[in-house]
Amino acid sequence: MPPEFHLSFAAERTYYDLHENRPDDPGYHRFLNRLFAPLASRLPAGARGLDFGCGPGPALAAMFEAAGHDVALYDRHYAPDASVLAEAYDFITLTEVAEHLARPGAELDRLWQALRPGGWLAVMTKRIRDQAAFRTWHYITDPTHVAFFSEATFHWLATRWSARLEIVGADVVYQSTMIRTRWPMIFVRWI
Repeated sequence: MPPEFHLSFAAERTYYDLHENRPDDPGYHRFLNRLFAPLASRLPAGARGLDFGCGPGPALAAMFEAAGHDVALYDRHYAPDASVLAEAYDFITLTEVAEHLARPGAELDRLWQALRPGGWLAVMTKRIRDQAAFRTWHYITDPTHVAFFSEATFHWLATRWSARLEIVGADVVYQSTMIRTRWPMIFVRWI
């Protein structure tokens, strides 16, 4: 979306404060589990992660920590310590965050560079199916959604980064093994 249609930092924060994503909500945990469970099963014990765009109640980070992983937090509104972006990680998660990125290419490239060899970039975002559906898609009515992704976008990123793409969702199968290579991997969860 062109920058002139982006909300101000303050207006964006006001809108985010209306969300009711409480860390103690079982429904929210079920929602996050769609990214957490398949990714956690692929991580080595004691992996170090970054919950990018963690929000005010970092429930996903708590889920990974309960599974024995160490997780740093970053959110430009709720956990703005940018020093964590200079560290290296075994996994980085973006749950319902990619669509909020004003400069998605630059931001995703920066996160990609923060992954250790064999690491995972895990993205949960709804995707564009086709142009006709886009016109009536509820996702475009959220004023904080400024970037939209399709399956082709993630294939393009995988090619750009020389990465292996694993799409997990109702329309794609899981791969049964993860081959650890010197290259990080992209893990996309469509919702």
